[in-house]
Amino acid sequence: MPGALFILSLRTVADGVSRMLKISERVFVSENEMEISAVRSSGAGGQNVNKVSTAVHLRFDIRASSLPVFYKERLLKLGDSRITKDGVIVIKASDTRSQEKNRAKAVERLIELIKTVAHIPRKRRATGPTKASRRKRIDAKVRRGKVKALRGRVGDD
Repeated sequence: MPGALFILSLRTVADGVSRMLKISERVFVSENEMEISAVRSSGAGGQNVNKVSTAVHLRFDIRASSLPVFYKERLLKLGDSRITKDGVIVIKASDTRSQEKNRAKAVERLIELIKTVAHIPRKRRATGPTKASRRKRIDAKVRRGKVKALRGRVGDD
């Protein structure tokens, strides 16, 4: 599954179990670095919308995170509307009526956003036109020139 959520569990003294989210082979983010809050959803849904806080807001401070400097710099340069001027990623998930599913979706979107900066696009190398295409262009110009030359006034010589 391409959008699968990879979670590793590591023991810590403070809270029993700290879940680690796998970004790449060597990069992990602790779930403790995320601030997840449940809020009431907007839109259709009847009474359920008014009673239950199913939408999820996930906040992730880039500067305070344990991400490598390379990831932090690229994330802060990214022109994404979900990243605030203070360097905090804010992701809202209200796709489903289940708080757990919305929470998983928000975490998945965070992982995808972080993964986008890991890939460095290759620089484009400028290439010139081929010999054949240059020849074809010149032939077309000569042909057009001949047609235009025949458009002159007809003389009575």
